[in-house]
Amino acid sequence: MTNRTILITGGSRGIGAAIAHEFAAAGDRVAVHYSSAATDAQKVVDSLAGSGHIIVQADLRDPEAIKAMVDSVAQEFGVIDVLINNAGVFFDHPIESSTYQEWQQAWSDTLGVNLIGAANVTWCALQYMPKNSTSRIVNIGSRGAFRGEPVSPAYGASKAAIVAFGQSIAQALAPMKIGVTTLAPGFVETDMAARLLDGPEGDGIRAQSPFNRVARPEELAKAVHFLASAESEWASGAVLDFNGASYLRM
Repeated sequence: MTNRTILITGGSRGIGAAIAHEFAAAGDRVAVHYSSAATDAQKVVDSLAGSGHIIVQADLRDPEAIKAMVDSVAQEFGVIDVLINNAGVFFDHPIESSTYQEWQQAWSDTLGVNLIGAANVTWCALQYMPKNSTSRIVNIGSRGAFRGEPVSPAYGASKAAIVAFGQSIAQALAPMKIGVTTLAPGFVETDMAARLLDGPEGDGIRAQSPFNRVARPEELAKAVHFLASAESEWASGAVLDFNGASYLRM
């Protein structure tokens, strides 16, 4: 299915940028959302195949900014066929060593973007989604939802919650023919992860997978593209573990 309109949150780099390239290469028009990296977002759009792509800005902790951002996408594109909730933040805040102020701020910012922000973007985008089998919502979760994140418990909690959110709205939106899925990756080779992957912990991180590497953004993009396809309808409500067998669960 091509010639759809796609909104990708957190699309200015890494996984989001790779997803934008994948959809654009298939003939879709893409709205690349960013929070503060306007220059990076514009570079992504300028590098996409095809034409008609746009950048849009919003702090996902701000409900009114989200609504204005989604409204602007719909005004430009007419409809929003696919939403990819990719934006996410990760802050170190181990409970045993964080101050109370640091603890509170990390939880507020993490849930504000990763969970509440994603939920608000979804509500707003739904107002412009065609009620047919080409409409899809794909949430980017994490293996941390299942294995735990001791250094960033708010991140683990937010990703567990986005799984439950996705399953809840998958049931709610099925009568509208809108499929909802979640991709749960492990470590991905991005700028955000480079500090760890290039440091002394890098070899240990790669060794978590029996393939002895981490995922490439382009691999995630192809998985997301399938989950957003018309052929993925029967996967609605599912969570796709995508971690190179680095974390296995029943």
